[in-house]
Amino acid sequence: IMVAPMGHFSGISGSFALAVLMVPIIVRTTDEMLSLVGADMREAAVALGAPAWVVITKVTWKAARAGIVTGVLIGLARISGETAPLLFTALNNQYFSTDVMRPIANIPYVIFDFALSPYTNWQQMAWAAAFIAIMFVLLLSVVARWLLGRVQVPK
Repeated sequence: IMVAPMGHFSGISGSFALAVLMVPIIVRTTDEMLSLVGADMREAAVALGAPAWVVITKVTWKAARAGIVTGVLIGLARISGETAPLLFTALNNQYFSTDVMRPIANIPYVIFDFALSPYTNWQQMAWAAAFIAIMFVLLLSVVARWLLGRVQVPK
């Protein structure tokens, strides 16, 4: 969809491919979390005279916030290790580049490439890159949970 019309690999194509993988997870998780919010909470807000948009934003979303964030984190964790979509869309670049219209370096491809290498030091770098990717997801998860814990739910 993106690479053929552009005529070359690019970071934009890679981000589009990862978004296509991530959106269904987030949408499904959000749908499930919103459906778990009790009807009595919604009915209570409507009984107090709140319009539908207030019921959704102030009651339903706040009650489902932790589950929605969990869905986003699961989506990010899933795409953080995806190599195939990036291989076919963003390819790789051995050097640091900020030009998103060209092939761009990415950690999943480096892990894939270095892990298959016959050189021991490259294999060790693949393990280090995998560790960095896992620590990124862990740090993101801890920060999200910490921020969610700090937000006070009105009584």
